[in-house]
Amino acid sequence: MSEARTIAVIPCRYGAVRFPGKPLADIAGKPMLWHVYQQSLKADSIDDAIIATDDDRIRKACDVLGLNVMMTRNDHVSGTDRVAECAERLEGDIFVNVQGDEPMIDPRAIDLVAASLAAASDDILVTNGYAAFDSASDVIDTNVVKVIMRIDGRALAYSRMPIPFPKGAKVSFLRQLGLYAFRRAGLRHFSTHRPGPIEQAEGVEMFRFLEHGADVLMVETPSDGAIPVDTLSDLERVRAMMQAAS
Repeated sequence: MSEARTIAVIPCRYGAVRFPGKPLADIAGKPMLWHVYQQSLKADSIDDAIIATDDDRIRKACDVLGLNVMMTRNDHVSGTDRVAECAERLEGDIFVNVQGDEPMIDPRAIDLVAASLAAASDDILVTNGYAAFDSASDVIDTNVVKVIMRIDGRALAYSRMPIPFPKGAKVSFLRQLGLYAFRRAGLRHFSTHRPGPIEQAEGVEMFRFLEHGADVLMVETPSDGAIPVDTLSDLERVRAMMQAAS
């Protein structure tokens, strides 16, 4: 267990446009959010986990399953805004935002972003996972966020377009993962600033830090299990993979 009290916060919305009710989708007899919760608790760095939601159906499911759950406001524009509200009501030093639609997330990835933040200098308010691309088609997929970094590993820019453009040299494209660890001060920084023009244009919430003068430390993490369930076909893929692994 780490010296810094570290809590995994799992934002869960019921009304996803492409897949309503997604957190409660059944996988091997349990709702998806249960699997995310259990994977989070497997991480050595995590002292506790909690589901953050604004939907009573999700709250009731958590109560039945014995999962920690916190009801939040229903006007949050991002998962991190929901995590920030929870952090104000929880005792903790580091808060890891674990996506509620990644039931196979690798606990080692959670440990890496949490440990990297705990070891970083105080000016680092947030760490963000990244990985190399597995598929060339994902590089041009605007649903997949790309990241470029400074020499010291801090984020330089994010984009849904392929960056950097390989005009003068061969490049390796890197994928931003939706896995973040925040200091309490980082979440306060996030929630006290409004989305800037680039965040609004790209729809990438980490710009809330970059546009307001704060650094994001990128952390290379395993991404094999980080399969976001956005559609029914994604759900069937995850069900098959988990059945094969059992």
